[in-house]
Amino acid sequence: MAEPTPISLVENTAEGGRKLPSNLEAEAAFLGAVLIDNRVIEELQTPIRPEHFFEPLHERIYGRVLALIERNATASPVTLRPHFEADEALKELGGPKYLAQLTANGAGLLAPRELAQQIYDLALLRELVSVGRGLVEDALDTSEETSPVDRIAQAEADLYRVAEGAATGKEASSFREAALEAIKMVEAAMNSGGGLSGKTSGLATLDQKTSGLHNSDLIILAGRPGMGKTSLATNIAFNCAEEYLKWQSDGGEHCYGAPTAFFSLEMSADQLATRILAEQSEVSSEALRSGTLTRDDFQRLSFASQRLAELPLYIDDTPGLTIGALRTRARRMKRRHDIGLIIIDYLQLLQGSGRANDNRVNEISEISRGLKTLAKELSVPVIALSQLSRAVEQREDKKPMLSDLRESGSIEQDADMVWFIYRGDYYKEAERPEMPNPDGSSSMEVQEKYAQWEAEYLEIKNKARLIVAKQRHGSTGDVQLHFQSEITKFTSPVTRDYSSWGVDG
Repeated sequence: MAEPTPISLVENTAEGGRKLPSNLEAEAAFLGAVLIDNRVIEELQTPIRPEHFFEPLHERIYGRVLALIERNATASPVTLRPHFEADEALKELGGPKYLAQLTANGAGLLAPRELAQQIYDLALLRELVSVGRGLVEDALDTSEETSPVDRIAQAEADLYRVAEGAATGKEASSFREAALEAIKMVEAAMNSGGGLSGKTSGLATLDQKTSGLHNSDLIILAGRPGMGKTSLATNIAFNCAEEYLKWQSDGGEHCYGAPTAFFSLEMSADQLATRILAEQSEVSSEALRSGTLTRDDFQRLSFASQRLAELPLYIDDTPGLTIGALRTRARRMKRRHDIGLIIIDYLQLLQGSGRANDNRVNEISEISRGLKTLAKELSVPVIALSQLSRAVEQREDKKPMLSDLRESGSIEQDADMVWFIYRGDYYKEAERPEMPNPDGSSSMEVQEKYAQWEAEYLEIKNKARLIVAKQRHGSTGDVQLHFQSEITKFTSPVTRDYSSWGVDG
């Protein structure tokens, strides 16, 4: 039987008369190999999809092949024939005989992986042509109000999708695919000892409440100044990155950590590093700043710095970032370091695109939507710190609520989880009454008042509460934590060793 002569039924030219990257012979040979042996698809390392074929007919043939295999049916020229008898494009190539001709030369079986890789690479090159053409057209169109910086950010987003092999657009997932992903999450939760299906925060009580930090989720961590938002964020960043290091050295079927990106818009990288060093060496931040360290303190500090040297934690302290610039930087970190968690400190210091700057509420809405889009685009959890309004201070009960989120209800709307950090000892400290004189000369009333305050203060000292005010996929409620203010470190009353598959301590 004669070899098929693939004739493109689409115009194979770009602007200027140059041909778009394609190889119809490779497409035909690969299809022939698949039709001879359907198992070829199972052994592919390259994610070939129908839209990667340049010739529309080849795209339809491969799509039908995948549909037949999905139903556990055999895909061959005979089983394909009923689906293409009325196909006008196939008639132009000789009708159903073309399907048989695809299998006439089994040369494709000699190197199906190489053919698949070439088809994939050429599809990406065509997407690059498309992105480049769009970039040129946008740059030449001066009638649009979009700023050059926004166009650059959009071009980089398009290039990122090409690099990820998704530039042709994410296809809708079948329920079967979605269900398989859900089963994987359940399996991960079971293997962790129950409860953890996402990335760990390193705080067992929090992980038990939330089942971990889940990909594509936007988590808002809010609180009034002094509550310890940044401290909790750095604790989570360290814990998640350290768990990834443990997994790299110890192995295991599931990894509950990830390389972490920390965007610090308020503190410099060295200030943040000092905090983390204080937390992990358990040397007070004040002693680090003043240099009043004992020999034992310095030893612990040295040991902690060695532990932190290989930590996959990346700090970007660029001030005044726009939401577009942050997304661009996050994509680069994802590409270079495969980050699996992003933390932003804090949301109100981000800037919008400039179009909504006349209205702060609209600008914050744009930022919160941008962060949620980033979480979905990179498929990582994003934790964004947020300030609360002063309304909290004016209430007798200082515990935050969703209405206290500053400047925009869209923060609550876009977030998958909203956490509030609350420390009763912070407010109790502000109520400290007059201290009795050491010589005992103070009145009984002063002594009793101070003794009562001291008893109440000691009862709640170093105790913190993380209020889960919103959780899209679970229940709300309080999480108990300990806070060591001198080293700005949050810990959990319950411990869990994830490297040992979730044995509670």
